[in-house]
Amino acid sequence: MSDPQKPVVEPAYQDRTFRSPAGIAGGVLLLALGAWLGVDAVIRGEGRTPWLAVAGLLLAVPLVVAYTVRPCVYANDDRLRVRNPFRSITLPWASVATLRSGYSNEVLTNDGTKFQLWAIPVSLRGRKKAARRQSQAVAAGDPTSGKPFLDPSARPARSTGDQSMDQLRDLAERQADVESAQGEPVVRWAYEILAPALVGAVLLVVLLAVT
Repeated sequence: MSDPQKPVVEPAYQDRTFRSPAGIAGGVLLLALGAWLGVDAVIRGEGRTPWLAVAGLLLAVPLVVAYTVRPCVYANDDRLRVRNPFRSITLPWASVATLRSGYSNEVLTNDGTKFQLWAIPVSLRGRKKAARRQSQAVAAGDPTSGKPFLDPSARPARSTGDQSMDQLRDLAERQADVESAQGEPVVRWAYEILAPALVGAVLLVVLLAVT
C-alpha cells in the first residue's frame, strides 16, 4: 500500500516519437499481401511448395518489418534513440556532434560515427512544396515570409522531415551540457529481426539446392 504522505514522482519528460506514416502504410500492405499469398501456398500447395512458402515468409516478413514498420526515432531531454532496420542506437545528447540533412537525414557522434535516421526520410518533393508555399506567401505580401527577424517565432516553410530535424537539433543544442544527458553511444543489433531472416534464408537455400 502506498504511503499517502509520499509525493508521487511523475516522469520529468516524455519521448517524442518520429516515424514515417507512408513507410508504415506500405509495410502493412506488403505484409497483408505476403500473408495472403504465403498462407494460400502453404494450404493449397503441393510437394515442396508449402516449405518454400514457409521459408520465403521467414525471410521476407522480418525484412519488410525491418525497413517499413520498425524504424523509429525517440527523443527526450536526456538522449536520442534511433531504431533502424537492424540496429538500435542510444545516443545521450552529449555524444551527438551534429544532425545533418542532405539526401538522407543523419546523426554524427563526437567520434565521427554516422547513423542514418531511417524513420525520418528526406522528401525532395516535400522540400519543393515547402519552397513553393514560401514563394507564394512572399508573393501574397506576407511581411514575415522569409524574414523571421520580424517575428522571432516564425520560420521559413519547411517539409515535414526538415521540421523533425529542426526539433532534434534544438534538443541537441539545448541539452548537450545537461548532467543527465552525458554518456557514450550504445549500439544493439536487432537479433529479433536478423535471426528469423537468417533461418528463412538458409532454409530457402537448402530447399532450392535439393532438387
